[in-house]
Amino acid sequence: MSRALVLIAAAAALAALLAATCLYTIDEREQVVITRFGKPIRTVTEPGLHLKQPFVDQVNVFDRQVLAWDGSPDQIPTSDKKYIFVDTFARWRIVHPLRFFQSVRDERGAQMRLDDIIDGATRDVISQNTLVEVVRNTNRELPKEEESLGMEMVIPEVHLGRDALSRQIFAKAREKVQEAFGLELLDVQIKRINYVQEVRQKVFERMISERNRIAELFRSEGQSNLQEIAGLKDKELKRIESEAYQKAQQIRGKSDAEAARIYAGAYGADADFYQFTRTLQALRETLGGSTLVIGTDSEFLRYLKSSSPRR
Repeated sequence: MSRALVLIAAAAALAALLAATCLYTIDEREQVVITRFGKPIRTVTEPGLHLKQPFVDQVNVFDRQVLAWDGSPDQIPTSDKKYIFVDTFARWRIVHPLRFFQSVRDERGAQMRLDDIIDGATRDVISQNTLVEVVRNTNRELPKEEESLGMEMVIPEVHLGRDALSRQIFAKAREKVQEAFGLELLDVQIKRINYVQEVRQKVFERMISERNRIAELFRSEGQSNLQEIAGLKDKELKRIESEAYQKAQQIRGKSDAEAARIYAGAYGADADFYQFTRTLQALRETLGGSTLVIGTDSEFLRYLKSSSPRR
């Protein structure tokens, strides 16, 4: 009984091994090239379960999705002798798996071929155009802030632009890869452009100098406006003070006139009382705590005698 179980288990294991070596599956995102002793014999693109000869056939799986290629920054001189770093990226996919397998073997080999082809096409296109064509895309006008400060900027006219150069790079590279390697190049774009380190430092220094000059112009204009505003402030302040002083004098004059009228009316009602109070005020102001010696013919003495109560 035990021997029978062992035989059944061995047969099941052998069957499982044969199934594992004879069957393979393909995902919707995959395509396969079957090789026998290293030589390709057929291509399978239909998803599902498939058969192959055990031990002698090998399944080489390739992706059917869009794949990415990301290049490294490459130093390229433009036609106007400006050295820049150009960084590009691309998208591609495998359209002929058998030709792809025979030419580049795998994705790593394809990436290496794309490095050479796309970098070469980029160098050819960039070196035949000026820097402004690579950087700008249209002749859109730049902000007018610097022109308002008396710094007119002269920028060369753009005839092609960055997008057109990207399309030229794509066309050159696509022509070389599509027929030879079994892959389709879908797009090539310029990701980043930068000056080389030596030129970049000089550009930064020039930008800093220009910004400082603009800042000085703003400061000078601000100081001029400050002096103008301060002058207007002083002028307006003097005008307000003058008008206020004039109104105060008018009010004071009216008040003094009104007070004089009231005093005149009050003193006019009793002339003797007015004369008496004025005499006392004159004595107070004259003596001021001092001793006064007056003659017998003095008006003060005469008035005091006439004002003293009679008995």
